[in-house]
Amino acid sequence: MKKVKIIGYIIGLLLMGLLYYIILPPINPSSILFWFYIGLAAVVNSVIHIGDIKWKVSKKAVTIESCPKHVWIPFLFIPAMFIIILIVNVAIGPVFNSRSWANRIEINTGVFSEEIAEVDFNKIPLLDKDSSQKLGDRTMGQMNEYVSQYYVSSLYTQINYNDEIIRVTPIEYDGLIKWITNRKNGINAYITVNSVDGASKLVKMDKGMKYMPSAYFGEDLERKLRFSYPFDIFGTSRFEIDNEGKPYWITPVIKYTGFSRKEAVVGAIILDPVTGESKKYDLKDVPDWVDNVFYADLVIEQVNDWGEYQGGFFNSIFGQKNVVNTTEGYNYLALNDDIYLYTGITSVSSDESNLGFILTNLRTGKTTYYEVPGAEEYSAMDSAKGQVQQMNYTSTFPLLINLNGRPTYLVSLKDNAGLVKMYAFIDVQDYQKVVVTDASEGIQKAAANYLSKNGTGKDTTNNITKKIIIKSINNAVLDGNSYYYIVDTEGKKYIVSIKVSNLLPYIKEGSKVVVSYYQEDDFIEISSISTDNE
Repeated sequence: MKKVKIIGYIIGLLLMGLLYYIILPPINPSSILFWFYIGLAAVVNSVIHIGDIKWKVSKKAVTIESCPKHVWIPFLFIPAMFIIILIVNVAIGPVFNSRSWANRIEINTGVFSEEIAEVDFNKIPLLDKDSSQKLGDRTMGQMNEYVSQYYVSSLYTQINYNDEIIRVTPIEYDGLIKWITNRKNGINAYITVNSVDGASKLVKMDKGMKYMPSAYFGEDLERKLRFSYPFDIFGTSRFEIDNEGKPYWITPVIKYTGFSRKEAVVGAIILDPVTGESKKYDLKDVPDWVDNVFYADLVIEQVNDWGEYQGGFFNSIFGQKNVVNTTEGYNYLALNDDIYLYTGITSVSSDESNLGFILTNLRTGKTTYYEVPGAEEYSAMDSAKGQVQQMNYTSTFPLLINLNGRPTYLVSLKDNAGLVKMYAFIDVQDYQKVVVTDASEGIQKAAANYLSKNGTGKDTTNNITKKIIIKSINNAVLDGNSYYYIVDTEGKKYIVSIKVSNLLPYIKEGSKVVVSYYQEDDFIEISSISTDNE
């Protein structure tokens, strides 16, 4: 009998080891996954020793004569564990600790005109993730030697790579058999897509990546991380490349309050997928080339708690005084060599206007709120689509930029194939001011077109300024707006809206003027014009 019990315990330990290998729970009591594993192990132990129960058989029924404690006590563990977790999580929740939940994230206040620099169109991610994915998948489809063995990951992480805004994603093993046949050499390529001009390429490596999400057994990325850091709780791993183009997996390290509640990022693990070497960093020590430690869902959750619980839990439900939350969407901006998450802030009682917006540095978590009242993003998107409603284009979530000193939404309008067909600029404070331009003319021409038609003044970003002498000037009214057509003494033709300058009616043939514009075409659109005082 003693030998049987020993065998039972050995089988139990082996099963617990197998469960750990499959579930990969952190050995950390603040994780519900850890307690799930403990509860499951307890049940397995009881089932293995169910033979220790003594039964009494009679003509009327079969009843339990005796049941050892090591069989029945584990079955009580699960409901007891559930009750304890519930009590603790309610006790530390926002009902009793609203101030603590409101302070989950520190949000500073900034001034848009002073802190957000004039837009640089060479660093604006005009392509969203969906469009990038289509371009990347198309690039992969041109590589026959890869298509049969691998597939493209859907990650497409937004990063700032040597001053270029790109999305990067690995290719993955296409199933167990493909992993077995290719694991010796690993995965020796990844895909990049330029978020500004759409250029995509498959980058080949000298040495292949072994530790990937699609690998198996000891080469599975999550398993490699768990066995290296058994006590840490992990967030979602992101794929990035450093300034030399070397790939890494960036995995946030998470800390909970209570049981899997009030999530906070406290650091990051950087793992080399080629060698398997890794290092854990505190949040303040994460290398500058890393762009993604925090992730959008967590940031938005924290900002919503900040907006809801400033006045207490019950105010967030009943009075809702000064209660705000994020809009239903977000985008990314590249600023100061880092990637920032952008989303609007709106009152819970309004769904058509924003009070302002937040920018969160996804490497450091630093978050700033800018008070810029104006149109809610989806209203701006609808306004842009309404300009070309006959095309049935879809709109990307807006990018908020500083265009000529004014907060302005920039959206890309895409066709059913996901290709960008038009750019739209919308004034944040008046979403009726929208100008749509064909994408083939370029983003700078689109900006010049918007500035010209809305008379927002001189734009000093990437423009050309020169002095000209008027040879002829004529005006015409189009769609209720006055436009002036100018030919200079060099024979170049210009067009300018009356909204750009009230001096236009007084400019005559022979006048010397200073004009600004983005680029030269058959008709040059002037963004600003003034008299030459020299």
